[in-house]
Amino acid sequence: MMSADRTETSLSKTINVDLGERSYPIHIGSGQICYADVGQYVLGKKALIVTNETIAPLYLDILLGQLSDKHVDQVILKDGEQFKTLDHLNLILTQLIEKHHDRKTTLIALGGGVIGDMTGFAAACYQRGVAFIQIPTTLLAQVDSSVGGKTAVNHPLGKNMIGAFYQPQAVIIDINSLKTLPDREFFAGMAEVIKYGLISDYGFFQWLERNTASLLHRDEKALAYAIEHSCLNKAKIVSADETEQGIRAILNLGHTFGHAIETFQQYTGFLHGEAVAVGMVMAAELSRISGGVSQQDVDRARALIIAFSLPIAPPEAMQADDFMRLMVRDKKVLDGQLRLVLLERLGSAVVSADFRLQWLEEVLVKACQN
Repeated sequence: MMSADRTETSLSKTINVDLGERSYPIHIGSGQICYADVGQYVLGKKALIVTNETIAPLYLDILLGQLSDKHVDQVILKDGEQFKTLDHLNLILTQLIEKHHDRKTTLIALGGGVIGDMTGFAAACYQRGVAFIQIPTTLLAQVDSSVGGKTAVNHPLGKNMIGAFYQPQAVIIDINSLKTLPDREFFAGMAEVIKYGLISDYGFFQWLERNTASLLHRDEKALAYAIEHSCLNKAKIVSADETEQGIRAILNLGHTFGHAIETFQQYTGFLHGEAVAVGMVMAAELSRISGGVSQQDVDRARALIIAFSLPIAPPEAMQADDFMRLMVRDKKVLDGQLRLVLLERLGSAVVSADFRLQWLEEVLVKACQN
């Protein structure tokens, strides 16, 4: 039986993602970039760090100091979702080839979700698979994209349509990196934190309601708790369903709506977490209409999302027809049938195609009028 478990030391907390031979640890603590033994997860004598123009000045030299006994190359990419493309992926692959990296090399993703997704995909592709390490520096990447092995790039016609399931050697989460994170990025990460409370952990949802002020002030203990419980929830789900054949799909609450928004804006408008926040409100509304949750539950979910300065309505230019056109390309469409993650109640979600099209249209029209 696959599971996730947790161990604690004086320096950090560790969650193990149990996937048999592909199992790996998630280390959570303050100062991990400075003090964690990153080198133990570098399998050979060479490594390639992939980061971006925002993160490199902050943490690249520190990480290089950690790996002084290795031959380390680096790729510094532009920062932004709009650069999560095959063209920019090719910059990583070209560097690997030009610098003669072999199958024992290790790629290290130092950055947010874009860097993690692209580095993981490059690792999955290069010489049919080399090792990689996730060092996520944004809240969204720490609680979501760095864990679970989803790697991908975007396409102009759809988000994350080109990718692979490929697990890292380890995930190293430094809570201190959130001190330099802009408010907007921090709030976007909170959307994914809220998601875990909505889909699988009502007690955590209640904790978030009670501790909103502490999280807004970025209290270290509150952040550590939120990150730990988010990772625990995701690790348990991923351990039970690595390649999203069943329960793992509930992690996509709000994402079908959100990906439509991102694609509509060509990845230059809403941040991923902002788009997901809007999508979760829309999913909650559809859940209410289809009989899953009460209006009070919807109001509580919406209130928590608003508390973290997240949007609850799509961009003004977007109409219901735009959603429908883009949602039919979603990865959760099977045999022409659109499936959505809906709430059965706060703390429980299900993937369902059991909703009337007119209910979905009602939700879309209402959302686009706000």
